[in-house]
Amino acid sequence: MAKIIVVTSGKGGVGKTTSAAAIATGLALRGNKTVVIDFDVGLRNLDLIMGCERRVVYDLINVIQGEAGLNQAMIRDKRVDNLHILPASQTRDKDALTEEGVERVLGSLSEEFDYIICDSPAGIERGAQLAMHFADEAVVVTNPEVSSVRDSDRILGLLSSKTRRAEKNQEPIKEHLLITRYDPMRVDSGDMLNLQDIQEILAINLIGLIPESEAVLRASNQGVPVTHDQQSDAGQAYVDTVSRLLGEDVPLRFHEAQKKGFLSRMFGGGRR
Repeated sequence: MAKIIVVTSGKGGVGKTTSAAAIATGLALRGNKTVVIDFDVGLRNLDLIMGCERRVVYDLINVIQGEAGLNQAMIRDKRVDNLHILPASQTRDKDALTEEGVERVLGSLSEEFDYIICDSPAGIERGAQLAMHFADEAVVVTNPEVSSVRDSDRILGLLSSKTRRAEKNQEPIKEHLLITRYDPMRVDSGDMLNLQDIQEILAINLIGLIPESEAVLRASNQGVPVTHDQQSDAGQAYVDTVSRLLGEDVPLRFHEAQKKGFLSRMFGGGRR
């Protein structure tokens, strides 16, 4: 049976879809048969991040409504053989998602895959709740700013009360915190919340810290998950995140401002 992991956030624009793509790619690169599902019906972006937008013929809603089979709708990743993408519909309404339909799709996928990554839409509406409803684990993505952290706290409330595990009084969903767009220099100057403040507010296990990096935008524009760019700090941070998700003890990096040497101060140079 597959492990179902929802990647979720309260606030939009925090890097949730980027993170879902990066985590799914990292798991597949480690030899796990992985599928990542876009639940953002009407506003799909996962196919762009994964670089397969031109290959979409059928989508999640087509499968739920019996208009296509899973094998027809799933797209095999071009770079990693054991990674698949199930895109969202760009034209349907979120009401087309049903609990029974989602359960049926996840049940079928669970027989074939090791990991199912659910890329949730931001917020607390129906698509977001269905994306998290059947999850075994949750990666809550937040930026180091007050509004993002507050909205993440709201998501934690839903994870503990509005999921199948909560309804059936089962072991709670395992919650992980992923902080994105972290800039230690701005933290030091007081422009961002620091790591300790975020952890104290949300009180869940920190699984990853992704630094502010040009590599993320570059990867998104190229349709290549940033995990493939292991020369960049962001790519390395996502690799670390996946390792922790798999239960490995990996030291935290990129949380302290780097002191520039003489040549860097003279000639500049930004992060990749």
